[in-house]
Amino acid sequence: MEHFREVVKTDIETLLGRLQAAESVRYEQFLEIWKDMDFSTVFFGKQEPREKRIFARLVLSVACQYFFPPFTFQIRVGALYLLYGLYNTQLATPREKIRIALKDWKDAMQFERDAMNSQHYDVTYIFRKLLSEKAFHFTAMPNLLCSREKKKDGKRKDVCEEFVDPPSRPQQLVNTDLLEEITNIHTHYEGLKKAVFTEPDPNMDLIQQNLVPKLSSSIITFSTWQKHRAQFEEQDPGEGPSNQESSSRAQLLASIKSKSYGQVVEASKSRRHRQTELIPAAGAELEHNVSSKKKSSSLKARTHLRFKAQGNDSEETTRMWCLSSVKEKKASRKLVKRFNWKPEGSSDPT
Repeated sequence: MEHFREVVKTDIETLLGRLQAAESVRYEQFLEIWKDMDFSTVFFGKQEPREKRIFARLVLSVACQYFFPPFTFQIRVGALYLLYGLYNTQLATPREKIRIALKDWKDAMQFERDAMNSQHYDVTYIFRKLLSEKAFHFTAMPNLLCSREKKKDGKRKDVCEEFVDPPSRPQQLVNTDLLEEITNIHTHYEGLKKAVFTEPDPNMDLIQQNLVPKLSSSIITFSTWQKHRAQFEEQDPGEGPSNQESSSRAQLLASIKSKSYGQVVEASKSRRHRQTELIPAAGAELEHNVSSKKKSSSLKARTHLRFKAQGNDSEETTRMWCLSSVKEKKASRKLVKRFNWKPEGSSDPT
């Protein structure tokens, strides 16, 4: 089945190229291209059940490659629509699921959030429709691995450059060669100006001083801001308050508590004639420590104090009382008469 991979890849790139030329991410536009190419007939070539399943797995794996970076948002939307169409038109029973590695699922969820923020609700609907139908199979690797599979050569896969998302424009345009060229032009301009004018005229300064360092620092600042923004969006996807809001709220509560504790509580009308006394913090802490160290006396100590209060100071009295109570309990027991098995007038025959 591997010999069909390049053919399927060509057909998929043709469909995605037509969608890119239409400059649209609407599902209606994709559906027109799908019907015009009659793309659902791609599964009609195999009739055996086993071959149907293997071929469906191959087609879905090829289409799934365009759903992840570094492809543009429009190409990824087209790949999502394509996966939805291929999943519902395949001939394998039960349906072959779309394999997605766990390392790629983070990109898929970020793609869904970007579509929702951009109000592309048809994209969000298709993605959640596949989720509700349990069309995704979460795996460790995007493709099946086999011990007897032939090792592929280490050649880099050909990626369509038209579908790839271009890098950041400022970093792409402003490079080392450009900065060096700007420096040479600025130096040449200053030399010509000095040759023409004996005294430099400030009105002729068409280029700012220190232009190259300022431009370089601006690019570095922009790239740093871009990285921090991406990290902030990952940490705070819009659910709940941000870290800055939480910290500001905590600071506000702390200031309110400190103000409330620092103020003296106003006494009631019946106690206004009394003078309010403020206890220093050290004394309050000392009293708190002393009160916390006090422990309740044990049962033995409380019993001993109670007997002392009653006048029973000696321990012997307590012991005698304990022994007498035991003897009284023994004496109070009733004597039970035992039955005599031998009559009084009987004699032993032996």
